Amino acid sequence: MGSLRNDSIEFKSENKITLNPRERARILRKIDWHLLPFVTVFYLLSFLDRTNIGNARVAGMATNLNLTGFRYNIAAAVFFIPYSLAEVPSNIALKLFRPSRWIPSIMVAWGVVMTLMCLVKSYQSLIVARAFLGLTEAGLFPGVNYCICLWYPRSERSKRIAILFSAASVAGAFGGLLAYGIERMEGVGGLHGWQWIFCLEGIATVLVAILSFFYMQDYPETGSFLTEPERLYIVNMVKQDANHLSSRFDTKFIWQAIKDYKTYVQILIYLGMLVPGYAIALFSPTIINELGYSAANAQLLSVPPFVAGAIATVAVGIHSDKHNLRGPYIIGGALVSLVGYILLYTSVKAGPSYVGACLAAAGTFPTIPVILAWAGSNAGGDLKRGVVLAMVIGISNLGGICSSFIYIDPPHFHIGHGTIMGFLSLSIITSLFAMWDYNRLNKKKEAQCVAENITDDRGCEFEDMGDASPLFRYII
Repeated sequence: MGSLRNDSIEFKSENKITLNPRERARILRKIDWHLLPFVTVFYLLSFLDRTNIGNARVAGMATNLNLTGFRYNIAAAVFFIPYSLAEVPSNIALKLFRPSRWIPSIMVAWGVVMTLMCLVKSYQSLIVARAFLGLTEAGLFPGVNYCICLWYPRSERSKRIAILFSAASVAGAFGGLLAYGIERMEGVGGLHGWQWIFCLEGIATVLVAILSFFYMQDYPETGSFLTEPERLYIVNMVKQDANHLSSRFDTKFIWQAIKDYKTYVQILIYLGMLVPGYAIALFSPTIINELGYSAANAQLLSVPPFVAGAIATVAVGIHSDKHNLRGPYIIGGALVSLVGYILLYTSVKAGPSYVGACLAAAGTFPTIPVILAWAGSNAGGDLKRGVVLAMVIGISNLGGICSSFIYIDPPHFHIGHGTIMGFLSLSIITSLFAMWDYNRLNKKKEAQCVAENITDDRGCEFEDMGDASPLFRYII
C-alpha cells in the first residue's frame, strides 16, 4: 500500500488530527503486519511450552518418571507460583527497557529451560525445571498485551488481543499434532519420545527469539516502517484515546493500580475464566483418554476443541470491537462453556462428553482476550495500565494451581467439572457487577463535566489522575 498522502490528513487544531476512514484502516493494517505476527508467534510458543507437559504425560512421561498420586499435578502447578510473582516486576522492567530487548531476552531464557527439560530423569528435577520455566516465561503475556495497548486505541484492541490469544488455541491443537508425531521418535538419541517434545519445542523458541532481536518494533514514536505523517497520526491517535494522560514513569502510578478496587474486580473476572482455560489445556488429552480412546488417538482428538476455540476467539474479538462492548461477550462465552461442562459432568457416553469438551473450549478461550482488552482499556495512563495488566494476569494465573489439582477422580472427573462450573459462575457475577459499576461511574463523570464545564481542552489538568480523570470514560 502507498504511504500517507498529505491531502488525507487534516490538522483540526494543535492537538487534534483527523483522517479519512480508508487511510486510518490502511495504517492500522500496516501496524498489524509489522506487530501482530511477532507477538502471536511469541505467545503460541509460550503456551505450547507451558502446556506440553500434558502431552508429555500421555506420551509416557508419567510412567518413566514415576508420577504417581499427585506428582503430575504438583509438577503442573509449581509453574504458576514464580510465573505469577514475576509478572508485575517484568512489566515495570518493560517500561524501563525496550520491548525489542526485554521480550526476546526472556524468550531465550525460557527456550533454554524448555530445551534442557529433555534431560530430566526424576520427579524432583522436573519440579525444578517447571519452576524455572514459570519464572522465565512470566513476562511474555502481560508484556505483549501492554505493547498492543501502546500501538492501538481502545476500540481496536480486543480483536488484536483475540488474534494474539488465538495462538493459545492453535498451540493446543498444534501441540496435539506435534506430540503425535514427535513421540514416534522414541529411542532416537537415547531419549524417550516425550523428551523430544521438550527438546524440539524449546529449540524452536530460542531460534524465534534470536530473530526477534533484529525485527521486533518498540513504540509508535520509533516505528521504522511508518512514514513521518503516519507516525504523527498514530502517536496523536493513541494520546487522544487516552485523554492525554501521563505516560511518564512515576511510582505513584504503580500505587494507583494497586489501590484501585476495579483492578481486583477484573482479577476475579479473569480468574473465573482462566481456571477453566488451564484445565482444558493441561487435561484435555487425559480427559479424552479416559473416555476410552487410546493415548495416540487422544492426542489427535484433543485438536478439534482447540480449533473451535481459535475460531471463536477471533470471531468474538472482532464483534466485541465492532460494538465496543466487553462484558456481554464475557458473559456469553462463560454461558457457552457452562453448557459444555454440564454435558461433561452429566454424560456417561463418549459422544456427548466430547461435544461438551468442544463447547467448553469454544466458550472459554474467546473470553480471555476480551477480559484483557477490558482491563487494559479501563486503566488510565501507560504505567498504571501496564501494572494493572500484570496484576490481572499474574494474580489470576495462580488459578493454574487450582486447575492442576481438581482433575483427580477419573474417569468422569466430577470434582474437576463441578469446580470449573463454580469458577464460570464467579466470572458471570463479577462481570455483571463491573458493567453496572462502569456505567455508574460514567454517568457520574458526565454529570461532573456538565456541572463544572470540563471539556477536552482542559485535559492537561487531569493528566496524573489516570482513569479517575473526569474526561476518562470506561468501556462497558
